[in-house]
Amino acid sequence: SAYRLWTMRKLPSLLARTLTSGTTGPPELPDMNEVRSRLREIVGASTNWRDHVQAMQERKALYTLLAKRQEDLPPRRMKDSYLEVILPLGSQPEIREKYLNVHNSVRFGRILEDLDSLGVLICYTHTKQEMQPKSPLSIVTALVDKINLCKRIIYPDCDIKFTGNVSWVGKTSMEVKMHMLQLHDGDYSPVLDATFVMVARDPENKGPAFVNPLVPESPEEEKIFKQGELNKLKRIDFSTASLLKMAPTAEERNIIHDIFLNTLDTRQEGEGTVSFRSRKLPPNSVWMEDTKLKGLQICHPQERNIFNRIFGGFLMRKAFELGWAIACSYGSSRPFIVSVDDIMFQRPVEVGSLLLLSGQVCYTEKNYIQVRVHTEVYDADTRDHHTTNIFHFTFISENEVPRVIPKTYG
Repeated sequence: SAYRLWTMRKLPSLLARTLTSGTTGPPELPDMNEVRSRLREIVGASTNWRDHVQAMQERKALYTLLAKRQEDLPPRRMKDSYLEVILPLGSQPEIREKYLNVHNSVRFGRILEDLDSLGVLICYTHTKQEMQPKSPLSIVTALVDKINLCKRIIYPDCDIKFTGNVSWVGKTSMEVKMHMLQLHDGDYSPVLDATFVMVARDPENKGPAFVNPLVPESPEEEKIFKQGELNKLKRIDFSTASLLKMAPTAEERNIIHDIFLNTLDTRQEGEGTVSFRSRKLPPNSVWMEDTKLKGLQICHPQERNIFNRIFGGFLMRKAFELGWAIACSYGSSRPFIVSVDDIMFQRPVEVGSLLLLSGQVCYTEKNYIQVRVHTEVYDADTRDHHTTNIFHFTFISENEVPRVIPKTYG
């Protein structure tokens, strides 16, 4: 991650491309409010819920601006999409309250929301058509590939800076690398690295749309681009290796079998009488099913994104907060987030939906707790449930935690 940070710092800070390029004197960095209002301008989103149908109707006229093939779009460089954004927690104390948790540090769920908004704006910067103020593309988050943190505490009274750019491009998808730094003693030090994958769709968000190709300009950029290509291939492999399609590997089978043997109740006489059904919990362990917590969210218009669906960052924040609560109650102490993996956005969440969240501890090792949160929408009319997301959060607890033990094969 130090290497990635070094390469990011080598990218010229093209502040002329940020949102405040029209100012006189040294340009000030945009803040998160400007990021969100800029996104609304780019897609012509309504600020009032009552106007949202009309705003979406107006987007239909943008179909004529879509490229018929990727080759028709001008190639872009990594530095063309590079953005720096400030979160002025130190210099503007009035915004602090929204970001503050009870432990007097920054709420990580709010950071997830900001990363999601910034990732979308970076992609719109990459695909910008010079003469067109509005974009025909609907750019949405498909996947959070990885977020790694190198600091346990994010301070609530020091300015935060986000930087990021498009690091890899397919035909209709873009990988975005973002970094978060926090000001200490006059210098910005790294807090986290994030990799998001965004997809471009047509003006009504109904089908895929082409995006500008990306041309790496230096050996460092070539390396970043190649890593993006490898990440894509890994994702394809991972999706075909689902347990619903493919048996576990020999190594996985041995791990599962060892756990299973450790839970057999051998107090019964003789090898022949040990039953598969007689299970006991090993010392200092917890059955996985006993770690579950659930939540329900009514999806109000206030939480909508620029396309009038529920904002992906909001879903991430709610899932993270449930995951944190699970880790907190499991470890009986304050957990710290260290990593976020593989957040798949499987379907959009409509305004008015009932969002059901269900989480449990799925793996533990020493001080580490891994939590899986599953979210689904419930349609009250049809009584159907549909998975929208699966989240994986890794926390570190202040003390060593009990081992979590699965009871069933699933």
